[in-house]
Amino acid sequence: MIATSLTPTPSKITLWQPASWADYERQRDKSETSDRHRLYFHNGYLRVNGMGWEGMGHARVHDLFTAILTIWFLLHPDQKAETFGGALLEKPGYQAAAPDLILYLGDGAPTWKEGQSRRIDLNTWRIPDLVGEVSDTTLAVDLDEMKQLYAALGIPEYWVINVKGRQVLAFGLQENGKYQPIETSLNLTGLPIALLEQTLDRLTEESNISAAQWFMKTLV
Repeated sequence: MIATSLTPTPSKITLWQPASWADYERQRDKSETSDRHRLYFHNGYLRVNGMGWEGMGHARVHDLFTAILTIWFLLHPDQKAETFGGALLEKPGYQAAAPDLILYLGDGAPTWKEGQSRRIDLNTWRIPDLVGEVSDTTLAVDLDEMKQLYAALGIPEYWVINVKGRQVLAFGLQENGKYQPIETSLNLTGLPIALLEQTLDRLTEESNISAAQWFMKTLV
């Protein structure tokens, strides 16, 4: 595991608080029985995001990218894939996160049975191939602390979808454990990141359904 430092700046102190893994577990267990929250834990810091209603911008972009992944694999039926957007990933004792997008390719995706934990335990299951965050009000955090967290987990590909700026910032994990920008998806082979941005930009004048239809037409 790559060691990274996470030291929130004063402007971010309300987002990340010093905490132990036991503190995280208490918050997690409380969230499972009362109001749900989206939780993140990394290098002794805990971030708690409310999971109530989403802003319209975040919601429509999130749904667009869920549709994009669905369309991609409908057009590539030979590729086995599973998505778990919003599920809680845990590396017990070290990291936890609930990305907006979670993609597993091929075999070995998590499965769930009645009575089992609803979390994805990364000591039991392999890491996802791709995760993404839809950034409406959290762009700085998603490009800093969240990028550190996902790199530490060893996730090969990370997308940051900038709602207001109509950008898709994609990163591939290097051998040194650092993310570097990429122009073509590592996991959706042949998919240019620019095409994702072009699809996202169509939301300025179109619905997310129309934008998804346009994305599909460019691929067929």
